[in-house]
Amino acid sequence: MAPVFSHGDLRLYLLNLLDEGPRHGYDIMQALSDRTGGTYTPSAGTIYPRLAKLEEEGLVTKTVDGRKTVYAITEAGHAEVQSRAGELEGIEAGLADSVRLIADEVRGSVREAMKSLRADLAAASRDERESTPQPSREDDPRVRSREQVQRVDALVNEFRANVRGDVRVHVARGGELAASIVDQLASDLDRVAREVTRALRG
Repeated sequence: MAPVFSHGDLRLYLLNLLDEGPRHGYDIMQALSDRTGGTYTPSAGTIYPRLAKLEEEGLVTKTVDGRKTVYAITEAGHAEVQSRAGELEGIEAGLADSVRLIADEVRGSVREAMKSLRADLAAASRDERESTPQPSREDDPRVRSREQVQRVDALVNEFRANVRGDVRVHVARGGELAASIVDQLASDLDRVAREVTRALRG
């Protein structure tokens, strides 16, 4: 998903980050990733030339602090940020929309996984009821039950692996994992567990 950085927006957003306080290059890149919910992870080749351009324009200064180069905004840079506050609000709103879209995608993935699990469990329950016992070991109720237990184990493990993988990749990319998403997952899992228990007892 592309971030909302049209022509000139990144330049202004860099100034805005530095207006909050001096930062070194890696910190700036990390802040951009964090603020965009992982939708934009800039490279050094993207950020440093823009910082150099801002320095040429007298909007940013840089100083060497040990092995790090620290960038700070100048009075002229601060004045530009202040004069373009309205544009910054629009950029922030666009980035917030991007983060919300990512959260919606995660919720959708969880809902689809839960829907698939419920459908598989319902199909297994129907197969169990509709099957006609035959006088053979393969059709012994205990054998069939053990097979269904193995199938449940496989379904649960697959669901766990898929959701865990999606969430870990999302967070590794700098995305935010809201507590509401985890709460919804816990609620859905609890509901499915109760449905399975009722089916077993029914």
